[in-house]
Amino acid sequence: MSDNKHLRTIQSFVRRSGRLSKAQRIGLNELWPNYGVEIIDGVMLDFDQLFTQNQDVILEVGFGNGDSLLEMATNQPQTNFLGIEVYEAGVGRLINEANKHQLSNLKIIKNDAVEVLRHHIKDDSLSVFQLFFPDPWHKKKHHKRRILQTSLLDMLSDKLKTQGTIHIATDWENYAEHIMETMEAHPHFKNTLGDHIYSPRPAHRPLTKFENRGQRLGHGVWDIIFTNTKGV
Repeated sequence: MSDNKHLRTIQSFVRRSGRLSKAQRIGLNELWPNYGVEIIDGVMLDFDQLFTQNQDVILEVGFGNGDSLLEMATNQPQTNFLGIEVYEAGVGRLINEANKHQLSNLKIIKNDAVEVLRHHIKDDSLSVFQLFFPDPWHKKKHHKRRILQTSLLDMLSDKLKTQGTIHIATDWENYAEHIMETMEAHPHFKNTLGDHIYSPRPAHRPLTKFENRGQRLGHGVWDIIFTNTKGV
């Protein structure tokens, strides 16, 4: 009960707005029926109906401008990708680009990720959960706003298939340590490389412009990859 109450207080985003380009408006409006997913109260998503192919589903939360998710979906047609983001410019841009590439393995949700996970994603349905460069909320008084909490992991252990994967990347060392410790303390997740070992960036995670710039400035990036052992 306390975990559910805590989850209701976590908002997985800060709503950002701004002027939209013509291409972003087209993505959000004209092309939305092709790529957007409408969330209906009390209704679970049916991946078999959502996607044209019955394939593993990777869920990414907070995809920003969508460059990384677009590249992954383009390079992995044998996998279905579901992205959740509330940043309208990013949603519009990604849909517009997905349309240019005529992708059939990518769908977009514009809602709060925690609410979608709790109420609209079936148990044992996800192969991978991705969280790349989430807001670190670096001030100590804001740590409670971080999306990666034990209560979220409790839920993900249900939504992920057994041996499904959580893959998180961050450029904040303090946040990386927090994520590592939180995940290691959870009974249903196991580090793919062993205790307290960060993973090299997998080839399937594209380098973003943001990340490239950070590397030139000498900033580190930490990849953390755990598997779901619930049911093993």
